[in-house]
Amino acid sequence: MKAAARLHPWSQRFNLKLLLLVLAIGLGINLVGLGHLALVVRSALSPADLLLLLQLIGLLLMVLIAAAGIYSLVSEFAFWEGWLQGLPAPGTLFDRGPPAAGSHRCYLVYLDGIHQLERDHPPRVSAFLELLEQQLAAEILLVRGLETYTVMPVALAEDAGSEWFWRRLFALQEQHPNGLVQLLAAVLVQANNVIKVGISSDRRYGPILNYELALKISLRLAEAGFRPDAGSRIVLTGYSGGAEMAMGVADYLRRITRAPVSIISFCGVFSGNQELHQLAGITTIVGSKDPVAAFGRIAYPGRSPLLPLSNWNKALAAGQIQRSLIEGMNHNGSHGPFSEAFRQRVIKAILAALDAPIAAPTQTGC
Repeated sequence: MKAAARLHPWSQRFNLKLLLLVLAIGLGINLVGLGHLALVVRSALSPADLLLLLQLIGLLLMVLIAAAGIYSLVSEFAFWEGWLQGLPAPGTLFDRGPPAAGSHRCYLVYLDGIHQLERDHPPRVSAFLELLEQQLAAEILLVRGLETYTVMPVALAEDAGSEWFWRRLFALQEQHPNGLVQLLAAVLVQANNVIKVGISSDRRYGPILNYELALKISLRLAEAGFRPDAGSRIVLTGYSGGAEMAMGVADYLRRITRAPVSIISFCGVFSGNQELHQLAGITTIVGSKDPVAAFGRIAYPGRSPLLPLSNWNKALAAGQIQRSLIEGMNHNGSHGPFSEAFRQRVIKAILAALDAPIAAPTQTGC
């Protein structure tokens, strides 16, 4: 009890922040289906039984989400201490010969939102990326299929310490006949990604996670042919929570690759707490009807104009940040950035950001 009391203030702050993120991002729940399911459950159970069921579900979610958060922190520490293998040392990443002839001048790295469960993106996202890739200039390479919310170069279901858990959870989400069980499994899977977004923005644990993810991205860039002495630049484009991951890894990636790094976010939910002054520019693409991205500006006080000395506001004052508004666009669904109604406008904004001059005058753009 004493130990619990000592941990209570810290856990309360952490869980409150996590809860707000979960509520804001929505975890991809279909509200219409959930409402129908609630009516069915309510008609089949008495009020007392329904209350007991809700209490049990809440307790289960609290325990499992907390366990996922603890495991995330422990896995970061284990890698940092050298107990896990899988990512190389920075000095050996690009020891693979000289740059290939005709190497790309710009590497556009896509970091997905919290809906990502594996290397393969959801169908709407895949269609969006294919359309984007078709419109990119020949010297720009789109790097996709990165698992944004695991630092090891394996799928979440292949993680050595937790694959048994994730495989069963994926099976429940995809195959269980009960809609409530499928919903709970989906919440738990995406809660893992929300926790990673929270850790990335945290000044205590974020640097470890962000450095490890920067190593993972660097490894993928090396496999794609990137070489530090080829004069290329790197652009991180992140959707929703992927924007926070991009902000977190950008400066580490710049140091590891010794190349200019810039960020393009769309519908981004991010803190702006990280080191941003050395980046080659930041472009935020936002929808006028996106409540999730708008909530992100409130949830993270460092983006408030009342704090002019925050990293975000200093970068804003230095002219490093450009904002592009798309009227009528929401965060997801039929009016989201991956919908047929808005995806071409988002792609046009991304292409414009790639063509824009970069913030650092001594560096060359895409």
